[in-house]
Amino acid sequence: MKLGAFSVSLAVKDINKSKAFYEALGFEEFAGNIEHGYMILKNDSSTIGLFQGMFEKNMLTYNPGWAQDCSTLDNYQDVREIQQALREKGLELLDTVDEDSKGPGSIMLVDPDGNPVLIDQHI
Repeated sequence: MKLGAFSVSLAVKDINKSKAFYEALGFEEFAGNIEHGYMILKNDSSTIGLFQGMFEKNMLTYNPGWAQDCSTLDNYQDVREIQQALREKGLELLDTVDEDSKGPGSIMLVDPDGNPVLIDQHI
């Protein structure tokens, strides 16, 4: 299964303090809109998302169709194919994407330790 680019999405209490902290670790602003409560930061091939008020827990995030540098891949496994494969493996999905849709979509599941896993396709 090809899940795409990986990042950690952090549910932060104060996005400005969190941004300053991760910038001190060498991360640089890559995308997002701090006024809207989210910011994406990169340090080499590491990507973290800071999200204030958008979700309750930190989560693992995968982006089908994106390389680790967030460039668009020509060949990738669509989120609907991933959803079908996960269902065939007997995994419970908390959020699903309409199988008849095309383009962007996301699914959500939780690992055995309660960690949310978001598979979020933007293309």
